[in-house]
Amino acid sequence: MSVINSKRNSNRILAAVLFLVSVILAAALLPGRVSAGFEICGTCRVQVDDKASGTVKSLDYGYVNNTYLSLRDLAMVLRETDKAFSVEITGGAVSLKSGGAYVPLGTENAPWESEENPDLSLRRNEFEADGEKVFYHTMIMKLPSGDYDCFMMTMDLAMLFDMNIAASGESSLRIDTQEPFRVSPDALEEAGYFYGVNGVLVGDAATGEVYYQYQADEAYPIASTSKLMTCLLTMEAISSGQLAMEDSVTISGAVELLASSSDGVVPLQAGEEITVQELLTGLLLPSSNECALCLAESIAGSEEAFVERMNRKAQELGLSQAVFFNCHGLPSYTDDPVSAKRQNRMSAEDMFRLSSYLLKVYPQVTDITSLKEAKLQSLDLEVRNSNPLLYNLPGVTGLKTGTTNKAGACLVTSLFADDGAMEHDLVVVVLGTEDSMERGRVSGLLARYALQAFHGDGEASGDGTAGRTGTAQGLPVHAEAAVSRIVRSAVRK
Repeated sequence: MSVINSKRNSNRILAAVLFLVSVILAAALLPGRVSAGFEICGTCRVQVDDKASGTVKSLDYGYVNNTYLSLRDLAMVLRETDKAFSVEITGGAVSLKSGGAYVPLGTENAPWESEENPDLSLRRNEFEADGEKVFYHTMIMKLPSGDYDCFMMTMDLAMLFDMNIAASGESSLRIDTQEPFRVSPDALEEAGYFYGVNGVLVGDAATGEVYYQYQADEAYPIASTSKLMTCLLTMEAISSGQLAMEDSVTISGAVELLASSSDGVVPLQAGEEITVQELLTGLLLPSSNECALCLAESIAGSEEAFVERMNRKAQELGLSQAVFFNCHGLPSYTDDPVSAKRQNRMSAEDMFRLSSYLLKVYPQVTDITSLKEAKLQSLDLEVRNSNPLLYNLPGVTGLKTGTTNKAGACLVTSLFADDGAMEHDLVVVVLGTEDSMERGRVSGLLARYALQAFHGDGEASGDGTAGRTGTAQGLPVHAEAAVSRIVRSAVRK
């Protein structure tokens, strides 16, 4: 993926053209082949900071221009720069240290030793950067020497090292280590980047400003991001005194049945008790369907009654495209002989409005959604957050993942930002990507753009405004939320 610094391009049209060319060439990288259904070996020339270039081995994975670069080769070409790093690679793990002195094996920056296509799999190998776990999909291969190399997508490398990578010609890249990673959603849209996505929206929950949107007014299945509405109604029940976080509720037979199904996440058994706090944690971190059902029954008496509340709340918030059939987002079948298969639906615009309301009125929800892992004491069970951006980008505070075959992979991301006067929650809604890998990449790109736009560095958007495409109206302000926000700001400082 190419990233072009807007500050270096006074001409917007030229900037868009250059960015588009770089997107096509760099995120892809291009050994000259016509078609592929497997790994294709190649090389590219990489020039760093206008200095001499070096050869970097590449792999096209599955498709032409779906290109991954050798991490060892990159370590060599960056070793005299501010982005120098050392790296240790084993058969299933990578450990990278910024500023470290890379110890070469002697085979870096050379053509492939064999022209045979390697049999590699793209997977989420264990990856640490400066001692912190990060989530990137990589390919690790064993070299003839017995050592290992790791191949990463160009765009992931640009995001990981926060540097500008652009295509400079056929099978060649230019890296500017002094320029940060930049994102232009308009150029990405023009290049067709969002064709594989149902809808996206990037905005500021505190002000309602929308920085970028694509097909944001069309309704699509939303899978487990539905649980944000379940969370909202739970927070309202707590706020009204109907429930308390420390209250214990008894697990029903219906909840146990769901927990024991193929869609079960947390092993809940009928007759046992679990706290509301633990149910919310299970709902939001590992995306437990049975925790959603248990909360629904505890609040409304039955899932059917709870779903009525969900749809009623959607109308109150002006979510014009929203419709709910259940409390968790799984496919819902009617009881007719010829059963209809239905799924909760919402537009990206509606999801932004829902998320903004939740963050404004109950900002304490991020105390849960920002956790990478937690323990459900009643069950003596460790659960992990399914949101990959918590690991890859500082300031991420939530919110929710979701996946079904029809909905694709969805992610609603919240980020903390501060303009010096008040806290802001930035929100990125991504609905319907092809898989969890693409969900993370698209969301990661747009989360970085959200920070660019918030700090006034956004590329001009299609309507000519500086990185903004409008304002979501009707986002309520709540006194309790304002007090909580002030307290949170004071605690952070």
